[in-house]
Amino acid sequence: MSDLNRQWLLASRPTGMVTETNFEFCESPIPKPGEGEVLIRNLYISFDPAMRGWMEDRESYLPPVAIGEPMRAGCVGQVVESNNPDFQPGDLVQGMFGWQEYAIGQAGGLSSPSRVPGDIPMTLPLGPVGITGFTAYFGLLDLGQPKPGETVVVSGAAGATGSVAAQIARIKGCRTVGIAGGAEKCRWLLEEARLDAVVDYKNEDVDARLRELCPAGIDVYFDNVGGALLEIAIGQIAMNARVVLCGGISGYNDEDPAPGPRNIMNLVIQRGRMEGFIVLDYMARAGEAIGDLSQWIASGEIAYAEDIQEGIENAPRTFFRLFEGKNLGKQMLKLCEPPLEIPPR
Repeated sequence: MSDLNRQWLLASRPTGMVTETNFEFCESPIPKPGEGEVLIRNLYISFDPAMRGWMEDRESYLPPVAIGEPMRAGCVGQVVESNNPDFQPGDLVQGMFGWQEYAIGQAGGLSSPSRVPGDIPMTLPLGPVGITGFTAYFGLLDLGQPKPGETVVVSGAAGATGSVAAQIARIKGCRTVGIAGGAEKCRWLLEEARLDAVVDYKNEDVDARLRELCPAGIDVYFDNVGGALLEIAIGQIAMNARVVLCGGISGYNDEDPAPGPRNIMNLVIQRGRMEGFIVLDYMARAGEAIGDLSQWIASGEIAYAEDIQEGIENAPRTFFRLFEGKNLGKQMLKLCEPPLEIPPR
């Protein structure tokens, strides 16, 4: 293998839309694992809208990425050297290993590796059987509390989280409407994810179309977008509706936060509830989500899509696809094939 580790470091904090100038490409010596550590060769990098918030200089549910550090990201990789008896060379692992070809995994903290289950494709822990799927699972079921026969609307429904949330709503017996942009995404939601209806926000009047599709109102709104779509949904909630705030990608690159929904009082009028959440609060229950999600995927109840770009040099451009609406399903970057033989799992 090469003696160099190619990395993308955070060079500056973005003002408004993130650009490639906020990152610096560099090459450094491949690190050596210390006592109890492993050296990991990254195979796939995950890209998620939340990464934009990690670039800000403010404390949140995770500390900000420091200037000069590799950009933080979830990854699946392979152990190539190990000073930890729990791992051997060849093991497939997942963790926050960042925008780089090699990373050190150590117990505790964000870079702590965990094994990829042996009975699923290696990319699934970055998508529907990982944080992405957990977000959809706990956000919809714990906060949304969908009941059979109710109407559930999901924004960003062709994204990695939205697509899983919408299909869980369908599995739970709800009439499910997805909001997505473009004919290809809407077709996938209808034909592969088997939603009841879709709204193409790029080519349709969302407010009018939702009123047509949800004449009795929206019982659960799972929001990944925020902004104007959130305001439209609040205006159409049914009595005792639940609005689940998962994300707000429409405003992540705004220089100044946009004003909140002007019709917030409709929550009072309709006795509705709007609540946000962070999936890390549910990690003690990860096994519950893994069991259900794995079963639904194996039985064909949940379809998933993967948008896989290639090459470490394309990391920033792959990240930007999230904000350009180009990805269908989970956005990832493939760096290489496993360099070592994978031990029996």
